[in-house]
Amino acid sequence: MAQRHLDPTAGPVPADALAGYLRGRATEFLRALRLHRETGAGAAEDSVEAARALRRASRRISASLHTFQPVLDPDWSEAMRPELAWVSGTLALEHAYGARLERLLLALHRLSGAATAFPPAQEEGGAVTAPGATDRVTRTAGGPAGRPPGATDGTPDAESTARRLAPDAATARPGGSGRATATVPATGTDRLPGTPLPTGRTTVTGTAGVTRAAPATGTTVDRGHLTVGAAKAGALLDRQLTLARTRAHSTALQALRSSRFHAIADKVAVLASEVPLSPAASTADLVPLAAAARERLVDAVAALPLLTAGSPYNAEALIHGLSPDPAPHPQDAPWHQVRLLLRLHRYAREVLHAGAGADPAAERLRAAGEALDRHRDASEAAAAAAQAARTPRIAPATAYALGVLHADQRHEVEAARYAFQRAWQKDVVGTS
Repeated sequence: MAQRHLDPTAGPVPADALAGYLRGRATEFLRALRLHRETGAGAAEDSVEAARALRRASRRISASLHTFQPVLDPDWSEAMRPELAWVSGTLALEHAYGARLERLLLALHRLSGAATAFPPAQEEGGAVTAPGATDRVTRTAGGPAGRPPGATDGTPDAESTARRLAPDAATARPGGSGRATATVPATGTDRLPGTPLPTGRTTVTGTAGVTRAAPATGTTVDRGHLTVGAAKAGALLDRQLTLARTRAHSTALQALRSSRFHAIADKVAVLASEVPLSPAASTADLVPLAAAARERLVDAVAALPLLTAGSPYNAEALIHGLSPDPAPHPQDAPWHQVRLLLRLHRYAREVLHAGAGADPAAERLRAAGEALDRHRDASEAAAAAAQAARTPRIAPATAYALGVLHADQRHEVEAARYAFQRAWQKDVVGTS
């Protein structure tokens, strides 16, 4: 396969174009740094925008140093590239955790079918409880008594509840000792109108001690229980990701005050006025170096299962979804690598077109890059849901909601692969 825009420029591009591009990005870096220092912690929006500009400038300088290293001073570029990558990665963590939390909470809200967003769950005695969970649902199902997988969030498990209620059950119904009784938290309206209850007999004991019995007539999962589980799952994710975001914020502030960052800023200030080129830069052409970056991207994309990704609902992203491995999706790694190579290709084309007008392929490449960004975000969100589901002693309803959330995000991974395949085909033509 070969791209339509094989030769983005009419002729050779001298190294002076790279020098001008690097000076411009260094100026943007210094401007963003000054804005970040002026805003401080007072103006949140300005501070976030300044950090974003710092990351954007750092990525472009680092990528240019990687792609066009033969025309730059080797010692200087080798020393600068990892430092700029450190700046970009450190500043990106806080935003990544915040965006991941927002993505997961919105997905929980959508999947639960709640009319309003989830209110924050309250913690009582170290256990997370959903708002309004004042009633208790006791479900009696046929079969031998047993303990459900894991313990619950401050909720009595099936075995302890059966022991506590065994005398009453024996007097109320013959043969009651051979049945398991489970107690789970619920709201007063734990069943949607028209939704059948699970198979078995359900008794609801309210706060006033009034017991209501309702025969169950179906096997459909109670939507109200999913809403309670989703609320607890949202509270668990909020606690974990907010803590991670706070730590990332502290790490970023410490990094910006460190001597390491000040040394990087001094080097970027020098770069804004003087670019250390190699002796061979005077006769060098940047087009072959940019073409090499494109070839690496094309080779990496060729290794992807684009034929499978071109079919909607192919379920390829759901393989190994039940694996006990904490990282059950190694198939995502090649896609992440393509995302990085696509970014290098885009930035190389920015250098080539810095003084030659707009790049005709910029919009198509940006669409492909956005699809891969969504792929990365969904993959990391699914991993966060899986990690939260491994929290000890969570309620079965919470684990179930996190499992549904994990599957939903893996479907988003599949959708992002499909979108990238469609965007890439617009830039690629087959060759015989």
